Amino acid sequence: MTKVAVLLTQGFADWEYGVLCGLGQGYFGLEIRFVTPVPGEVTSMGGLMARVVDGLDLLEAWAPDALVVIGGTIWERPEAPDVVDVLRAAHQRGAVVAGICGGTLALARAGLLNAVRHTSNDAAFLGTHADSYAGSATYLEQPTAVSDGRVVTAAGTAPVSFAAEVMAALDVPAETVHQLKSMLGGEHRPGHRDAA
Repeated sequence: MTKVAVLLTQGFADWEYGVLCGLGQGYFGLEIRFVTPVPGEVTSMGGLMARVVDGLDLLEAWAPDALVVIGGTIWERPEAPDVVDVLRAAHQRGAVVAGICGGTLALARAGLLNAVRHTSNDAAFLGTHADSYAGSATYLEQPTAVSDGRVVTAAGTAPVSFAAEVMAALDVPAETVHQLKSMLGGEHRPGHRDAA
């Protein structure tokens, strides 16, 4: 089974992990485990309190196939956890490393966006909040997730394409990834009309 570690912090964004974790584990065969810099209770932006029992030390022993950093406003503040070494180690051993919204700041600080195509909330967001970011030449201004060199990035408004790109980077069959996008994008198809 493909193993995915999902990093949550205080104030994590509720909408950014649900598609990947809920459907990925429930329907598409991913084994999901949650980690946090300090094991214990974390509270989401929406007020959901979650108890995360695993810290970052799990990553070395469990060796997940992907490490996913979920966004939240903490990544923009001085108290953001330092996960640079953890992200670099995961990437160096061949794991997919992914970040959505504020989670892309963690990847930028680790230097993982300096030589791959990537996206985020916008280019200035990365430059403003990540001093070591030097990847503006490969930044893509687009509404959907980007995958390059086993690094997946997305704006906070793109949890569906983010989940799909993470799954594709993990070699989930293309037809399965297409099924995910089709299922969750149905309400946005041309010709769909809202009920009056």
